[in-house]
Amino acid sequence: MADRQTTSEPGAAPASGMEAQDRRHAHAGGKFLTFFLADEEYGLEILKVHEIIGMMVITPVPRTPEFIRGVINLRGKVIPIVDLRLKFGMEAIAQTDESCIIVVQAGGIEIGVVVDKVSEVLDIPAQDIEDPPSFGADVNTDYILGIGKSEGRVKLLLDIDKVLATPDTVALCQELTSAPAEPES
Repeated sequence: MADRQTTSEPGAAPASGMEAQDRRHAHAGGKFLTFFLADEEYGLEILKVHEIIGMMVITPVPRTPEFIRGVINLRGKVIPIVDLRLKFGMEAIAQTDESCIIVVQAGGIEIGVVVDKVSEVLDIPAQDIEDPPSFGADVNTDYILGIGKSEGRVKLLLDIDKVLATPDTVALCQELTSAPAEPES
């Protein structure tokens, strides 16, 4: 994509830091589905969201990482379920009436993510999105698209591909979705 390009064309003047930042913000602005984990609000690019469903029975899968809650059968399709609280190292909580699953496209497969509650769809213009903060070389913030400012609050805008699409997670989720579904008894 041309808007992500950071190098100049041969013979062209190099882009200034401000121009590179503007290109990134031009990509980052748009509609985001916002949701809560604990008291923090997060956002996902709406184009990555397939649907939002209420909690349903999740079948645990042995010998998977703790953040992978298991799989669900959604209209005949096996969908792996990731608990974002556990993926982010937060404390697990009991399911509530507001808990739900957001089905997203990440790493070429559909994955469900459990969140505390869905908030709303917001249109956040590029000028209201700041670059992710730098916490030094030891902290990787590549999974954050930016910090959105809306309604006097900040929202961490997530790059769901980078949150979920680690090679191990994608391989495991592909394995889970390709396994033949066993009939329920």
